[in-house]
Amino acid sequence: MNDTVQNHLPLAGKKGLVTGIANDKSIAFAVAKAIVALGGEVALTYQNDKTAKYTQPLAESIGAKLFEKLDVSEEGSLEAVIAKCGEVFGELDFAIHSMAFCNADDLHGRVIDTTEEGFDSAMNVSCHSFLRMAKLLEPLMAHGGSLITMSYLGAERVVRNYGVMGIIKAALESAVRYMAYDLGPKGIRVFAVSPGPIMTRAASGIANFNTLLEADAQKAPLGRTVTIEEVGALTAFLCTSGSSGMTGQTIYVDAGSHIVA
Repeated sequence: MNDTVQNHLPLAGKKGLVTGIANDKSIAFAVAKAIVALGGEVALTYQNDKTAKYTQPLAESIGAKLFEKLDVSEEGSLEAVIAKCGEVFGELDFAIHSMAFCNADDLHGRVIDTTEEGFDSAMNVSCHSFLRMAKLLEPLMAHGGSLITMSYLGAERVVRNYGVMGIIKAALESAVRYMAYDLGPKGIRVFAVSPGPIMTRAASGIANFNTLLEADAQKAPLGRTVTIEEVGALTAFLCTSGSSGMTGQTIYVDAGSHIVA
């Protein structure tokens, strides 16, 4: 792509952080690819050395400017990554929070049986880390920007086998609204993207997920489920000036299945 075309892309000159890439089937990787295709520059993170061998080639394939370890459950990890982004980029224009965790026993059991430790862990990684990320990024978004996290329909309705994560995602969507209110005066916009069910590594931990996929495709007005590329395209759009009049919303990309009872 020549420089003239590159400079006219919607995200030309924009820089940001994309977290949560586990492999090439990750929603976060589709988001990163879509952002780069629109001219943006990205920093990517990996959780540990085990995942690094799968994700480093992905980072290289899209020309990531940074590839840093991030485990939000480790003290100082998030702070170190944001500081590194500040050193390399100066200012950031967007950040994608695509992280979630829940102990298997808590995920598969009744919500009233969730352990205090399990609930705290799920809330910390899946929700509070987004608040922490926003606070750390605020000084680096002096000219505004977009903060985007990933949710799911289980935040609004009971989805079988989603259990306590539905409660966590509901808290996350509420956090988006309050963050949008707090950060709006700074020109920082906040969104939750709510994809329909997609077979990712995270989704594989949900019992009977294939049945959920089939049922979702049958009831969706478009008669199918969505792809990670479609989620990536929507999320990248929320980083552009085309979405400048929007904030505080949960935006569904699920072939319309959420509108059908």
